[in-house]
Amino acid sequence: MTQNTPHFPLFVDLTGKRCVVVGGGPVAARRADILARFGAVITVVSPVWGGSAGNIQWLRRPYVPGDLDGAYLAVAATDNRDVNRQVGRDARALGIPVTVADCRDECTFFFPAVCEGGGAVAGVVSLEGNDHQRAAEAARAIRTALEGLD
Repeated sequence: MTQNTPHFPLFVDLTGKRCVVVGGGPVAARRADILARFGAVITVVSPVWGGSAGNIQWLRRPYVPGDLDGAYLAVAATDNRDVNRQVGRDARALGIPVTVADCRDECTFFFPAVCEGGGAVAGVVSLEGNDHQRAAEAARAIRTALEGLD
């Protein structure tokens, strides 16, 4: 797929599905929280965890092969390129959708900015490189529009 080919927005039911988040920093914490909010059962694999305790299982150690067994989807969001690459490879080998925070070419899905309001849910991603600022601006505009539906 070329960079200019649009991606199909797919909404899935995560209720009770095991999602593995590898990483313990702010990006991993945000993604774990959003997945949990949509009903996923979260396992975080990281020596440190900066997120909420909530309903999240924390494996306080580095990632090891086998951590993705039985996962519905995976998130690689560490500050270590080699670990993120390995999580991506392992997930793809197991047929598990994976988002790799520091390398969009290794992703099989893109984690959106989630916008909610008025009983509607929208997801925003930027397909032009790694333009997170553009995605954030679009998300703000969509949130404002959704607030008008309340």
